[in-house]
Amino acid sequence: MTQNERLAALSAAGVSVWLDDLSRDRLTSGNLAELVATRSVVGVTTNPTIFQKALEKGHAYDKQLSELAARGADVDAVIRTVTTDDVRNGCDVLTKAWEDSDGVDGRVSIEVDPRLAHDTDKTIAQALELWKIVDRPNLFIKIPATKAGLPAITAALAEGVSVNVTLIFSVERHREVMDAYLAGLEAAKAAGHDLSKIHSVASFFVSRVDTEVDGRLEKIGSADALALRGKAGVANARLAYAAYEEVFAGERFAALAAHGARVQRPLWASTGVKNPEYPDTLYVTELVAANTVNTMPEPTLDAVADHGEVTGDTIAGTEAASQQVFDQLSAVGIDLPDVFEVLEKEGVDKFEASWGELLDATAAQLDAAK
Repeated sequence: MTQNERLAALSAAGVSVWLDDLSRDRLTSGNLAELVATRSVVGVTTNPTIFQKALEKGHAYDKQLSELAARGADVDAVIRTVTTDDVRNGCDVLTKAWEDSDGVDGRVSIEVDPRLAHDTDKTIAQALELWKIVDRPNLFIKIPATKAGLPAITAALAEGVSVNVTLIFSVERHREVMDAYLAGLEAAKAAGHDLSKIHSVASFFVSRVDTEVDGRLEKIGSADALALRGKAGVANARLAYAAYEEVFAGERFAALAAHGARVQRPLWASTGVKNPEYPDTLYVTELVAANTVNTMPEPTLDAVADHGEVTGDTIAGTEAASQQVFDQLSAVGIDLPDVFEVLEKEGVDKFEASWGELLDATAAQLDAAK
């Protein structure tokens, strides 16, 4: 098998290609291993919506659900067992990518229960529990970048747990996430942990920003407003990358790097294009830079493999222009702080809703299995 040239070029430009999907079928059929071999995939992300869809589709989980039902497992225990089994097996598929990249890639992410997004202590407890259950060094625990999530991120890292920080929408919150990461590394160092073994990514959501901002621009309706559609998401991510470069070139990180610490890489999430008028590779080809991750749903991965034009770094030197986009958005009446607040709330609510649907679907399947 040979790698797709377009995706290989993306990898060569410093972007780690991750798949935003996981299911029992992908694992048992060899599909995930095939994507590793032919699509440059070196990581996998999951979320409650992905697991909900996986459990409801087909019969891949029927046998395990029947066994768990016979043991009298409740719904929460079933979900924990099924999801951690998939993630553990995904970690095993990606072990070689993890080894070849010195622990940078080959990662599979599992998210804490989204109902805990505003509860610091319970988030910490579940992060540590999931880390122990999956028991793989190439695991990432996903913790949302809510206000309650920030100290949980620090606490998990302090225990040597590698963290994927999710649901980041604003550069301001991204800076708080990087601060939480550095604080976690400082605490881990004080506790005697090997900093070189602790990894993290900061998942910065892209397409959802355009969806929210575009809707507001269309309500304003002026020519200046309409001309800004489709520009906020990429500009926001590029400003986040500039903040990343600034923080990790600073003295605070340098002191940790001297003890083996790794940077917290920006990860571009929500990279499937929602507006069919935009190029379907927009949030990949316009966000190419070293030390980044792009986690793609399979249709986006396929689009890039088919016709993505990778021309090298498309972020360097864009900070001023990106800030100008933000200034123009504010000038036409877009309340950017409100945009980011709405998106964070919606993000948590969507994952909570998916978790609720996952609970309901699992309960129904357990009943049917009895």
